[in-house]
Amino acid sequence: MFAAASRAMSQVFEPQFRKIFLKMLGFTLAVLLVIWIALQGLVAGFVELPYPWLETVLSILTGIGAVIGLGFLIAPVSALFAGLFQDEIADIVETRDYPQDAPGKAMAVIPSIILALKFTGIVLLGNLFALFLLLIPGINLVAFFVVNGYLLGREFFEFAATRFMPVEDAKRLRRAKSGTVFMGGLVIAGVLAVPILNLVTPIFATIFMMHLFKRVQANAPI
Repeated sequence: MFAAASRAMSQVFEPQFRKIFLKMLGFTLAVLLVIWIALQGLVAGFVELPYPWLETVLSILTGIGAVIGLGFLIAPVSALFAGLFQDEIADIVETRDYPQDAPGKAMAVIPSIILALKFTGIVLLGNLFALFLLLIPGINLVAFFVVNGYLLGREFFEFAATRFMPVEDAKRLRRAKSGTVFMGGLVIAGVLAVPILNLVTPIFATIFMMHLFKRVQANAPI
C-alpha cells in the first residue's frame, strides 16, 4: 500500500504528469479568479455605506473572506479539471509501468464529463460535511478522514477498474476489496489534508489507484 503511494507521489512531479498539473492548476486558478472578481463586484455594486472608509474596510474584509472561501474550493474545482485528464494520466501509468498488460479502455467524452462532475460534487459535499463536523470537538479530524477516505477511495478505485471491466463488475470488485480500497482512500485523504500539496491530490490519487488496482487484479500482496 505505502510502496504504491510512495511510487505514485514520486511520479506526480515527473515531466509528463507535471504538464497535466500545470494545465489543471491554470484552469483552476482562472475559475477562482473570476469568482473572486465577481464577488468583489457584487459587494461594490449592491452595498452602499455612508462613509468611504467603511466601504474600504468592507472591501478588504470581503477580499479576505473570499480568499478563505475560495481556498476551500480549490480541491473540488481542481478535481473537476483533473477529472478531464484522468484517462490521459492512466494511459501514461499503463504505458510506463505495465507495458506487458492489455491497455485499459478510456471513457467516452460525455461519460468522462459526467464522472468529473460527479466526483467534484462528491468531494464538495464530503468536505462540506467534514467542515460541519469540525465544529464538533473530538470527532472533527476523524470525520474528515473517514468521509473523504470512503468517497475518494471508492471513486478513484472504480475509475481505475472500469478501464478494464464493466461498471457493475468494477463496483463488485470494489465491494469485495472494501478494506483495501478504504485504506487507499485514507492515504489520498492524507494528501488532501495538507495545504498546497492537496493541489496534486487528483493526479496522485489517479496514479496511486492505478497501481493499487493492478496489485488487486494480480492478487499481489498489498
